[in-house]
Amino acid sequence: MNARMTRADHPLEHVRRLLEQAETAPSLDSLAAAVSLSPSHLQRMFRRRYGMSPAEYHRARRFGQFKAALREGAAVTDAVYDAGFGSGSRVYEHSDHLLGMTPASYRAGGAGASIRYTTTDTPLGRLLVATTTRGICAVTLGGGDAELEQRLAAEFPQAERTRVDAGREEWLDAVIARIANELGWSDEAVPAMPPLDIAATAFQWRVWNALTRIPAGETRSYGELAAELGSPKAARAIGNACGNNRLALIVPCHRVVREDGSLGGWRWGVERKRELLARERRHAGREAGAGAGHG
Repeated sequence: MNARMTRADHPLEHVRRLLEQAETAPSLDSLAAAVSLSPSHLQRMFRRRYGMSPAEYHRARRFGQFKAALREGAAVTDAVYDAGFGSGSRVYEHSDHLLGMTPASYRAGGAGASIRYTTTDTPLGRLLVATTTRGICAVTLGGGDAELEQRLAAEFPQAERTRVDAGREEWLDAVIARIANELGWSDEAVPAMPPLDIAATAFQWRVWNALTRIPAGETRSYGELAAELGSPKAARAIGNACGNNRLALIVPCHRVVREDGSLGGWRWGVERKRELLARERRHAGREAGAGAGHG
């Protein structure tokens, strides 16, 4: 915890780096002291920016490393220790909650999975959020419920799919409330982000994690994102990872643009992408103005 924070550092980015470098999860008090914030304020700010608490972020990163090692063929015991877990019991304690649907289940069209979903209105059109018993498996935008339900059925043709009313599924409601708050559609408190149930390669997870670190209203080119990931020749692969993202707004691939600054495509429509970025910029501007007023 003795890393120095430069003047150019954002406090939350500094905390994130400390978490990524730490073998064991640092205490909230020590992280707060490192950036001269109160523990409660840091917890609130970190959750708002990254969708989870510092402790959850540290654990999720370790599990990401664990999953990547398993995909590369490592033995379970080796993967446990290589990811920084002191024992297998710590992995199995959280595995049902964090590991999600297996890639084999996805390749089988979701066979054996039970999916619950709901839809709601947004300024960008209808929003569908779907979850398995393990976590959120789809967040998508469309023009109407029939289109969204057809898309869900095409993605998980062998899964049992059940529509639920709003207010009857905690995880679905939490995602909707979070999206509404972050994009300025609601002033309600931001709930904790539910776990995700998405099968992906280790590289895709790296790209999606990087996307969540792009501040709302800002954009990065594919090349800039590739350089940030230490893979300057991977711009095309990053584009593919964005194209495979099935979590609209939660994994903000709409913040990636072409090298010339043009918007490029988006799975849920380029006009929605344009409107979404404009809304984010307006919302971020209002928050900055409010913060300046309290300074």
